[in-house]
Amino acid sequence: MQIALMGDVMLGRLVNRHLATANPAYPWGDTLELLQQADLRIANLECVLASGGEPEPGKAFHFRSDLKNVASLLAAGIDVVSLANNHVLDFGEDAFREMFPALDGHGILHAGAGPDLDAARRPAVRRVGAAAVGFIAFTDNQPDWAAGDRSPGIYYVPVEDDGGERGAALLDGLLGLVRRTKARVQLLIVSAHWGGNWGADVPDRHQELARDLIEAGADVVFGHSPHIFRGVGIHRNRPIIYSAGDFVDDYAVDPDERNDQSFLFMLETQGTEPRTLRLYPTVIAGFQARLAQGPAPHIAARMQRLSTHLGTRSGWNASRRCLEIPLE
Repeated sequence: MQIALMGDVMLGRLVNRHLATANPAYPWGDTLELLQQADLRIANLECVLASGGEPEPGKAFHFRSDLKNVASLLAAGIDVVSLANNHVLDFGEDAFREMFPALDGHGILHAGAGPDLDAARRPAVRRVGAAAVGFIAFTDNQPDWAAGDRSPGIYYVPVEDDGGERGAALLDGLLGLVRRTKARVQLLIVSAHWGGNWGADVPDRHQELARDLIEAGADVVFGHSPHIFRGVGIHRNRPIIYSAGDFVDDYAVDPDERNDQSFLFMLETQGTEPRTLRLYPTVIAGFQARLAQGPAPHIAARMQRLSTHLGTRSGWNASRRCLEIPLE
């Protein structure tokens, strides 16, 4: 089985404007060929899909993409999206609620947000052949958007802040959800939209929680939220993508942090056992994800250095033009 993982996919603002006339497949550029090789494709949807709504007061950035742009997700064959992030409620509850039938009606599974807490916590499960693949999504961003028993929002779990007794209970609840979900699926991916926007260093608390998630049953920890990629770790032969970075957006590029550079992460399993993680370097140009050409080895070398600091060995595969991380 091959599972493609992409970081933040932001189809709003200038990307949305471009999609008013462009082909729905435009945002994926030449990564489409690789995406088509995967059995399952997963991304963090860093915007709301809606036809209207009013920008949330007090926020600096608001990301909304027209409802019709669900066609872009379909063009890439996206199977599952994380909605546990700090932009799905940018245009209020009405726009938020408008997104779900658009996804559901086209068979795109989602996790991490919903009309109430039960729905926000509910894992998505996609069958790939004989295997059931589970997907849980949570975020430590935007605590004021936390879903309640009868109120819409995101699956919020504090990570770096203590949070007191309530925070500890939320973390215990997350680990319990992982255990219960793993008992009914063969492979489990836990999506974590955590931390701030910048910095390549992985917070200690992220490393601790990632290990706890794997001990509880996660087979992949899929992190995002920082605009740049961070090193990949391994625990018990399970990959930890601490930050997948940005995959599609219209953001200004920081010349040092290079938020336009990332990877298409391709996990290969034997049965349902993770065996190899392949990282195909990508760049964002013209509101489009593209496979990196000349700078690909340089981007991979940066990831290699960051991952080495986490105890992870990797090697550049010149024929595939990807960084390979063995998981056995």
